[in-house]
Amino acid sequence: MNPLVASEAFDRHARTALSVNVNKIALLRNTRHLGIPDVVALARVALEAGAQGITVHPRPDERHIRAHDVRDLAALVAQWRHAEYNVEGNPTHNLMAFVRELRPHQCTLVPDSVEQFTSDHGWDLPADAPRLAPLVAEARALGVRVSLFMDPNPEAMVHAAAVGADRVELYTEAYARAHGGPDQAVVLNRYAEAARAALAAGLGVNAGHDLNRANLADFLRAVPGVLEVSIGHALVADALELGMAETVRDYQRCIQRAFAAAV
Repeated sequence: MNPLVASEAFDRHARTALSVNVNKIALLRNTRHLGIPDVVALARVALEAGAQGITVHPRPDERHIRAHDVRDLAALVAQWRHAEYNVEGNPTHNLMAFVRELRPHQCTLVPDSVEQFTSDHGWDLPADAPRLAPLVAEARALGVRVSLFMDPNPEAMVHAAAVGADRVELYTEAYARAHGGPDQAVVLNRYAEAARAALAAGLGVNAGHDLNRANLADFLRAVPGVLEVSIGHALVADALELGMAETVRDYQRCIQRAFAAAV
């Protein structure tokens, strides 16, 4: 069966979609000049195994994803009727050039610095609103959905909506650190409150950062309305052991377990 038009293709509105962040594949590739592992080939495997999207975070120094990867992956995802392409990054660096050129399904605006090791905080709203608003408006005028990378601060969600965003992506590192410990319930409740505030403000809810096979289902059971999770580091690490296809299928099983428990 052709996976591009499979009749059992995932209904994006039925449950949480899985977007595979392929940055760490590119990071490994960049340690040599052999072109392996092949980022596009492994993204294709992920889509064939049931991922509903591909995420990239191109940084100005091209430490992992490079400009040609962003374009090559856009061409790949365009072949998949039910998949989405999410390009994330700081809109004051190099992100908007890709948004203007490629018009991905979604851009996730992240307030990271050039030298930052990884994303580690969300936007400060309403303080950041004046510089975000025109960039959000430009992306939306191009037909690109806009998601803002946000800490789980319920009070900030109304400001994210006022800026013009379509969605927020809840930054989940704090949850991942608390998972399995005595503070898990308290931290999860904060995320649930933030998600409810986002939904009340008319925003869609995404989530990502340090989600993995051990903590994903618990998060989705507790946090309402999560449309998409973007997972990279843990998923690529699991793929080294299990293979990309089986890893994607296992993450989908985690999502299925969360939704089965909610029924």
